[in-house]
Amino acid sequence: MAAKVISSGFRYTSLPESYVRPVTDRPNLSQVSECDDVPVIDIGCGDRELISKQIGDACRHYGFFQVINHGVPDEIVKKMQQVGRDFFELPLEEKMKLYSEDPTKTMRLSTSFNVQKEKVHNWRDYLRLHCHPLDKYSPEWPSNPAYFKEYVGNYVTAVRDLGMRVLESISESLGLQKDRIIKILGDQGQHMAINHYPVCPEPELTFGLPGHTDPNALTILLQDTLVSGLQVLKDGKWVAVKPHPNAFVINIGDQLEAVSNGQYKSVWHRAVVNSDKPRMSIASFLCPCNDSILSAPKELIKDGSKPVFKDFTYAEYYKKFWSRNLDQEQHCLEFFKN
Repeated sequence: MAAKVISSGFRYTSLPESYVRPVTDRPNLSQVSECDDVPVIDIGCGDRELISKQIGDACRHYGFFQVINHGVPDEIVKKMQQVGRDFFELPLEEKMKLYSEDPTKTMRLSTSFNVQKEKVHNWRDYLRLHCHPLDKYSPEWPSNPAYFKEYVGNYVTAVRDLGMRVLESISESLGLQKDRIIKILGDQGQHMAINHYPVCPEPELTFGLPGHTDPNALTILLQDTLVSGLQVLKDGKWVAVKPHPNAFVINIGDQLEAVSNGQYKSVWHRAVVNSDKPRMSIASFLCPCNDSILSAPKELIKDGSKPVFKDFTYAEYYKKFWSRNLDQEQHCLEFFKN
């Protein structure tokens, strides 16, 4: 049972063989520099035009940005971090009641990414939850710790509201009505991954998660402020994104690249691990309604040219995404290009 997850309480002194990456596919941590110019956007400043311009610039040139003055209460954030830590400190037998390798399950503890398909595993355990509609999914969430449903419910509600405000600004930054993209995406699903990266004996040999883009529309990431691990691909080089106090990292997912007709790029990112301290990150994903037709608005198709991508549904995309390894070289979006 302990072999199923790496957060078993056992302290590894060397990296198990199944986690060791080929020499050509390692983090090369000594070559990674810190990203000094990560856009930090004050989305509570009240200047709607300035916010949408800054967000548009960040989406065009980076594919990600950090938001401050975001309206998610500090108390809700702290309780979410507490519940994440407390869950992964539960006895192994308690956690393993929730273990599954089936990606179709709406609530599960699992490890790596897709252990049934991948050749090399990733140094990560995670608790994945579906979160919207809340009254549909929260009854199946863990009841240990006892405050899990209350704390997580408050958090996902606040983060969903933040995500909708960001999507309005993204829509305006493309010259569209503020609700245009939200209407295209339909009644969006919401998922969460509470990622736990245990102390790793040889972090230069493996990843927490290898380079990938997110298959959803928008990702709202709460980073561990004490242990950094997020890296993004910028101008062909991996750079480290240092956590900004009281900020969320927002990154563009594949569906927003498609809906923006390729103007905004879904950002390649990865997670590296640490030999001194465990790390936690909490990723919230806004996902298009399964049967919404994802296509760029006609205003974004310039001079009668064809859209960059074919029309498709999120259900079609998600099925394709989960049929592959996370780190396959060909981007999943390539299969949906015109």
